[in-house]
Amino acid sequence: MFLHRKELQYHAKPDAPDAAYAKLLQELIGGQYGEMTVAMQYLFQGWNTRGNEKYKDLLLDTATEEIGHIEMLATMVARLLEGAPLYAQEKATSDPVVGAIMGGMNPHHAIVSGLGAVPENAQGIPWSAGYMVSSGNLLADFRANVNAESQGRLQVARLYSMTEDKGVKDLLSFLMARDTMHQNQWLAAIEDLQAKEGGVIVPSTVPPEWEASQYSHTLYDFSEGGESSGDLPWMKEKAPDGHDFKFEQAQAFSNRPVLKPGPPESHDTLPDEDE
Repeated sequence: MFLHRKELQYHAKPDAPDAAYAKLLQELIGGQYGEMTVAMQYLFQGWNTRGNEKYKDLLLDTATEEIGHIEMLATMVARLLEGAPLYAQEKATSDPVVGAIMGGMNPHHAIVSGLGAVPENAQGIPWSAGYMVSSGNLLADFRANVNAESQGRLQVARLYSMTEDKGVKDLLSFLMARDTMHQNQWLAAIEDLQAKEGGVIVPSTVPPEWEASQYSHTLYDFSEGGESSGDLPWMKEKAPDGHDFKFEQAQAFSNRPVLKPGPPESHDTLPDEDE
C-alpha cells in the first residue's frame, strides 16, 4: 500500500523560469540513471526479495523516497516552464514550434505535456524498463544500485554546474546528498552480504566443478604498446576472493572455426571451392 502526502520532501522552486534548463533537468527524471530508474529498480528488487525482510524494507523505503524525488523534479520542471519565454526565437519565425526548438526548449513540454514534466530523458527519449536491474540476487542487485547512484550523482553534479539559479542549485544539492547516503548504504550492505555469503563473487553458490578455474584469475594482455594493465598495483596483490592474480599474453585456446555449408533450402552463400 502506498500513501501520498501533499508536501514535498524538499524545496523545488527556482528563482526564475528557464525552459531550456527544464529540458536538461528531464535527464534526472527519465534518463537511464534518473529517478524513475532507481525508483522502479528498488521497488522490483524489494518486491522480489525472499527471506530477508530487513533488506526488503530498506529497498522499499529507498524506492518510496525516489518516487518523491520524481515528484520534486517534476514540480521543478513545471515551475521552470511557468512564465518562461517559451518561444525565444518567435520573432525570427512565424511557427512557434520551430521557435521553441530553436530556443532550446523541449518541444514535448510545449506540445504534449502542457508545460509539465514528461517521463523522458533530456533528448525526449521515453523512459524504458530496460534501464532497471532486478535479478533476485541481493549482492548482484546492490552492486547495480551503487552504479546507478554513482552515475546519478555524477549527472546531478554536472547539472549543478550548468545553472546559476539558486533555487535549482538548492534542490540539486539535496539530491546529491541523498545520492551520497544511498551509495553508502548499498556499499555497506554489499560488505554485509559478502561476509554472510562467504565471498565476493556472484553467485557464491556455484559448485566448484562447474567453473573452468584455471582461467578464473588471469588477466590477459590484449593490448599492444609499452604500457600494460599488468602493471596495475593491485595485480601484485591477492584477488578480492583470496586467490593470486596472474598476467599472461593473450592466446587462442581453440582453432579457427569452420562451419558446414547450409542446406540448399536456406539459400546461403555458396562456400569457396578451396575450403
